[in-house]
Amino acid sequence: MQTTVMRIEDLPSLSETVKTHGLGANKKLGQHFLLDSNLTDKIARLAEPLTGHSVAEIGPGPGGLTRALLLRGAKTLTAIEMDARFIPALAEIGDLSDGRMEIAQGDALRYDIAAHLPAPRKIVANLPYNVGTKMLINWVTASPIFWTQMVLMFQLEVAQRVVAGAGDPHYGRLAVLCQSVASCRLAFEVPARAFTPPPKVNSAVIVLEPLKRPFEDLKLLGRVTQAAFGQRRKMLRRSLRALAEQSDISLDAWLMECGVDPKARPETLPVSAFQKLTTALKAHLE
Repeated sequence: MQTTVMRIEDLPSLSETVKTHGLGANKKLGQHFLLDSNLTDKIARLAEPLTGHSVAEIGPGPGGLTRALLLRGAKTLTAIEMDARFIPALAEIGDLSDGRMEIAQGDALRYDIAAHLPAPRKIVANLPYNVGTKMLINWVTASPIFWTQMVLMFQLEVAQRVVAGAGDPHYGRLAVLCQSVASCRLAFEVPARAFTPPPKVNSAVIVLEPLKRPFEDLKLLGRVTQAAFGQRRKMLRRSLRALAEQSDISLDAWLMECGVDPKARPETLPVSAFQKLTTALKAHLE
């Protein structure tokens, strides 16, 4: 009698999986399911090549993107899921992964990807709306950079804030921090109707890849951008005054050294200008 070998492709549809396991989205955890396999495969393709890479997926839920990443050849996949309700559905995928998949149940904010996954590493995820930005900041400010690529889905507004340039209404502290360590591009938008249940806003997938020479003084850059964009409608000579006083540095001399107009507003300065301000401030503090 011939034995049929089941593969990941043979698993029930995601809609059936959600129904079978009685899974519903938890609004408190910012959950919205992406059940369209064409879209999950499109996201996984952005992360190629996956062969030879350890992949971390955050908040896999019922496992749509998980399936796509494994089918696209991820060497290993660590699915980090806080909600215990999804573990059985994910385990069904893991059983068919030829040992390539591991499930880590817990809070992704506390999970040390660099410590648990061998290099080279990629992070691919449809991030929970409520903690996605915090996770991103943790990953881009990590030193040294431990990932070779990130393919992440956010609310459209957050994605726009990551990729925006000077003068763009979405440009701010998040763009400066992210673009100081990585090239950032918006790959495609995803309408709210693609999710179950649909959120109130559209989403977008962004791709981040480390720069050959990432800016290193991210902690101090964070202080400079926080001071500048914390009062973004004010001129820099006002928004940076408190930081200059705390650092015992002449504000006018600091801005002049960096070629920054004291009357400029922070949203008009390119990323490189904030880096100059940070480097000059560091030199003074030393």
